[in-house]
Amino acid sequence: MTAHEPDAPLEDDDLAGYDVNGRMCIVTRESGSPEELIRFVAAPDGTVVADLKRELPGRGCWVKIDRSLVDRAVAKKLFARALKTDVKAADDLGASVDRLLAAQLMQMMNMARKAGQFVSGSSKVDAAVRSGAALAVFHSTGAADDGVRKIDQARKAWHLGMETEEEIPSFRLFSESEMEGLMGQNAFIHAAVLAGQAGEGVVKRAKMLEQYRNGGQSRAAGGAGRQKQ
Repeated sequence: MTAHEPDAPLEDDDLAGYDVNGRMCIVTRESGSPEELIRFVAAPDGTVVADLKRELPGRGCWVKIDRSLVDRAVAKKLFARALKTDVKAADDLGASVDRLLAAQLMQMMNMARKAGQFVSGSSKVDAAVRSGAALAVFHSTGAADDGVRKIDQARKAWHLGMETEEEIPSFRLFSESEMEGLMGQNAFIHAAVLAGQAGEGVVKRAKMLEQYRNGGQSRAAGGAGRQKQ
């Protein structure tokens, strides 16, 4: 029996595993705050759905923000045990959650753009980074390495020049075609999110999606590495 496959019985409601550290993942049995977990509930049709905003009614259960753990919960039928009802978790639930997280991020990017907290184009991104206005940068997965490298150099220059604790985060989460499908003419190759409530919301959701795709880890501060799909 591994640490990820406990033989202890699962608790049966939203207070399952609740302590000073937060709620409990039904797969790892490790506690965490609501911001470190994804809530799942049973829909009226008996299927399992992700409750990203943590506001749907009824009994809920929690899984850490990690695609592999959601897939494991489906394979081991842990949702039915945790929710204490005969629910059906679709085989592609893990992929469905990824799509929901991606759509949520795109919606926040559009909000940030309308609020003047999102710019695109390599020259504007470079200027935002070098001025310290950028909270994070984004590149399409098909962006030319030379263009990414120039912006990475600007991130490093700001970090060293201002002696900040970390470099400005960098994300590479979507292809141009994926963005065109979700954002239409607002699709970009290089972009930067600027300070403000909407901009902060973009960074928060980008880190969540990256964490979900990369085994519960965020690599944003280390550069714009290509992400798992």
